[in-house]
Amino acid sequence: MKKFAVFASGGGTGLQALIDSDVGKAIALVVSNKPECNALNRARQAGIDTYIIGEDVLEVLANHDIYLVVLSGYMRVVGDDIIDAYKDRIINIHPSLIPSFCGMGMYGRKVHEAAIEKGVKVSGATVHIVTSEVDGGKILAQKAIEVKEDDTPDTLSHRIQKEVEWVIMPEVVKQMIEE
Repeated sequence: MKKFAVFASGGGTGLQALIDSDVGKAIALVVSNKPECNALNRARQAGIDTYIIGEDVLEVLANHDIYLVVLSGYMRVVGDDIIDAYKDRIINIHPSLIPSFCGMGMYGRKVHEAAIEKGVKVSGATVHIVTSEVDGGKILAQKAIEVKEDDTPDTLSHRIQKEVEWVIMPEVVKQMIEE
């Protein structure tokens, strides 16, 4: 099984789903742009190396023998240097069914607010290849769930994470690191 790194900026619930999955032992590094984020605490508790992003990120990834980069709640656009170095080996999960509610400025709660405002009947999540176009890379997996009449952005977000994101991301990672 090839090693992978997870880039995260927040609470690390998606990271925890990866740690707890079949691919958890292949996580070699957790990278963040926020030194105080809980994702780093989760990584340390699991015995995974951590790194606060800096100019030498490519060197750090190489030193950890990273094959795949997984964005999980990473709230920055990845630079072209990393995209070029890991072409077709950086994946992200977006909390909608791309091409709906995606692109620059559409992340987190904003996605769910837009979906509810539009009155969509289904939403979900998409795992895709990261390219220089935000949410524009090849779709690797999608899964839909029903949007309920009484859903709020928070309830919809929670259900999408639990029923979709935490299921399909480990599946896609497993396929990519076992190829």
